Amino acid sequence: MSIPLIGVTTTRIRHQADYPFISAGESYVQALSQAGGCPVLIPLGLSEQALEGLFARLDGILFTGGGDIAPTYYGAISHPKIYGVDAQRDQLEFYLLNAVVARGKPFFGICRGFQVVNVGLGGTLYADIAEQKPQASKHDYFPDWPRDHLAHTVTVREDSRLIKILGASFLKVNSLHHQGVEKLAGGVQAVAHAEDGLVEAIELPEHPFGLAVQWHPENLTAHAPMRALFRAFVEAATSSSR
Repeated sequence: MSIPLIGVTTTRIRHQADYPFISAGESYVQALSQAGGCPVLIPLGLSEQALEGLFARLDGILFTGGGDIAPTYYGAISHPKIYGVDAQRDQLEFYLLNAVVARGKPFFGICRGFQVVNVGLGGTLYADIAEQKPQASKHDYFPDWPRDHLAHTVTVREDSRLIKILGASFLKVNSLHHQGVEKLAGGVQAVAHAEDGLVEAIELPEHPFGLAVQWHPENLTAHAPMRALFRAFVEAATSSSR
């Protein structure tokens, strides 16, 4: 059986002497590798021709976490809590989202990636949950908590693909986001919610494997349901490569 190539979206960061790096969190790479996939980092700044050539070779796309999406994509004005906007990353990820949806290629979104899926398909976000949804629970357990801190419970829809993967209706998850779904995109199903009603997972019901979660399962692979998420994604990518 061939090992599927999983494209992993990247972010731009700056280290020593303001020197720029393009990278992805090691935990994403490890989670995919442990599930049987071969992670391939997708750099920012590729030409459309180069990106299309790379995309054609990939069996699935992982949309990773990171900074915020430019609010113009979901019709909002700027907000002082918005951070880490990168125009090249937004452009690349929305291009990839359109491609995976149109061509039926398996994809999995995490945190920012969850938000990219919702916004790219026509939904909107709270620019900052704490200010715009004051009745909501705390969701921004960063940077002063460990990334595997189990912050709250999510309830999973009984008729969803997600519950078949996780094998549980209720589970504790981490929470490292200050934004969240305000209006759900058309054609997308909300399949998990936090205790305060915030959407925590979405699926594309007609897609071979189109799934996104607001939490960070790559930091929770000590828990069997989170490992199962990556295995299911890699298995779908393996099937698509045949």
